Amino acid sequence: MRIVVALGGNAMTATDGSSSPDDQRAAIEEAAGHIATLVAAGHEVVVTHGNGPQVGNILLKNELSAHLLTPVSLDWCGAQTQGTIGFTLMNALERRLAAVGTPRPVATLVSRTLVDPDDPAFDQPTKAVGPYNDAEHAARMTEQGQSWRDEGTKGWRRLVPSPEPREIVDAPAVEALVGQGFLVVSSGGGGIPVVASAAGGYEGIEAVIDKDLTATLLSRQVGADLLVIATDVEHAVLRWGTPEARPIGEVDAATMRRHIEAGEFGVGSMLPKVDAVTRFVEGGGPRAVVTSLPSIARAVEGGTGTVVVPSA
Repeated sequence: MRIVVALGGNAMTATDGSSSPDDQRAAIEEAAGHIATLVAAGHEVVVTHGNGPQVGNILLKNELSAHLLTPVSLDWCGAQTQGTIGFTLMNALERRLAAVGTPRPVATLVSRTLVDPDDPAFDQPTKAVGPYNDAEHAARMTEQGQSWRDEGTKGWRRLVPSPEPREIVDAPAVEALVGQGFLVVSSGGGGIPVVASAAGGYEGIEAVIDKDLTATLLSRQVGADLLVIATDVEHAVLRWGTPEARPIGEVDAATMRRHIEAGEFGVGSMLPKVDAVTRFVEGGGPRAVVTSLPSIARAVEGGTGTVVVPSA
C-alpha cells in the first residue's frame, strides 16, 4: 500500500512537552522506528508532521530579539521548521531502516501549500501560536496589529489566520520520488502557506495551515491507499470524560460525520484529526486511521485504532 503517515506534535517532543534539541532528536528517533516497520512490511510511505512547538520557539526568539533583529514571518517559520525537522527525520529514518534490514533513500521536500488570499480566515484569525503571555504584553502586541486571545489561567496567546489548504504545490515531486523508491517527508506543519503571485509562481503569506487537513489533501494528491494520523491515544473516544466513554473502532464516514456534528470531539485536540480522516474517505479515499504512534503498524493491518471506511 501507499501510506501517508501524519505525525502529531507529540512525536517531536518529550512526553512532558519539552522541546530541547536533544528531546526532539530522541522523540523523532522513536517515531522513525515505527515508520521503518511499515517500510519493512513492503509499504510505500510518505511522512508529514506537525511543527507547533518548533514554530512557538521561533516566535519566542522573535520577541526576545526584536530589538536587534527583524522578526521572522510565519511562512519563514514554516520553511525553517520543515528544514530542521526534515533533516532530523531523514537521519533517524535512514538509521532505523538500516536496523530493520530495509535500507531506503530518504528525501525531505521544503514544500508549499496553496491557499486562497480571500479565505475568510484572514479576516478572523483563530489559530493560537507561540508562548502564553500576560495581558499587558497582549495589549501592546494588539496595538501593533496582532490578534490575541485570553486563554484563562494560562495567559494570553497570539491568534493567526488558518486558511483552508487548496493544493499541495509540490505533490508531483513527492510522487516522482516515491516512484523512484524514496521514503519522502513532505508538507511539514501543514506546508508553507503560499498564494499565487501576479508575477507568476507563488509567494509566501502570513498564516498557519492545519496540518491534519493538509495530510488529507496530500493523501489525495499522491493517491494514498491509507491515511494514518498518529496521535497520543490508540482510539478516538465517544462521550469522553463521562462514565459512558467508549473507544471508536471501525466506523463508516457518514456515522463519523454525525459524531463530529454532534460535538463529540474537542476542538483543540481530537476534532481536527477525526475531521481530516473523515474528509479523506468522503473524498474517495479507501480507508483512514487515527491511532497512537506505537500502534501504527497494527493499525495498518486492521488490528487497532479508529478506522474510518466508506459508507455503504
